[in-house]
Parts: sequence; C-alpha cells; structure tokens
Amino acid sequence: MDTLSYKTISANSATVNKEWLHVDADGQTLGRMASVVAKLLRGKHKPNFTPHVDCGDNVVITNASKIVLTGNKWSEKQYIRHTGYPGGQRSLTAEELYGKDPARVVEKAVKGMLPKNKLGANLFRNLKVYAGAEHDQDAQKPKTINLNDIK
Repeated sequence: MDTLSYKTISANSATVNKEWLHVDADGQTLGRMASVVAKLLRGKHKPNFTPHVDCGDNVVITNASKIVLTGNKWSEKQYIRHTGYPGGQRSLTAEELYGKDPARVVEKAVKGMLPKNKLGANLFRNLKVYAGAEHDQDAQKPKTINLNDIK
C-alpha cells in the first residue's frame, strides 16, 4: 500500500510575496471597503496564508474624502478616546473627524478590523491612506483593485 504524505506549507518573512495594491475609495461604503482592505492587508486572499505572519500586501487608498456612510452615521457614529486623565473621555462624531482629516476615518475603520496585537500594529503600517486622488507610492507601481468586482 502506497502512503501519501502531505506537508503543510507555512509562510515566513523570507518566503512571503508582498505586492502593492491601489484601492479607489470614491463612492465606496466605509465598512464594506474597510473589510476588504483588512483582508488584503492580512493576506487572507492568498493560498499560503499563515495566521501568525505578515503575509498580506501593501495597500494604498486614494479618494478617502469621497467615502459614503449610510443612514445617520455621519451624525450618530462616535469616535471615543481618552486623554489619560480622570474625566478625560472625549468623543467626535464621524462628521467632525471627517472635517479634521478624511483619511483618519478610513484608517480607524481598517485598524478596527485588524488583530489587536503586535502583528496587527505591523499590518497597519502597510496601509497608506490619502484624501485626494494623488499618492506618493507611484515608484512601487501599485496594481489597481476594483472593489466592485470582489464578492
């Protein structure tokens, strides 16, 4: 009897193939776009996905100022932080945070969908968000991903 042997392939930092991807946020719903971007950053779309290794791609998001929030989220969604002092809880609505920096709204949405550990912090460094259509990663030749085609 012939026995088959299978070997589980585990990626590491030397064997990972990282690419640069470009996502246009124009007209995209914030949460739906953020979940796809988090999956791309994590590398879950790749056949050699390994949970404890950064095997995801670098993602550049442009037109963050043109995202869409449904319902009353612009006025009712709260971003809460704490200063570290007693009674130091501060909050901003999505509209107020968007007014300060539209890219921060997208960054917070994606960061909330990444692991809450050192790996998640490293994955977040692979994300670049720009409010306008121009970005500084032209030298990396990012491949454009159409989120409307991904299901």
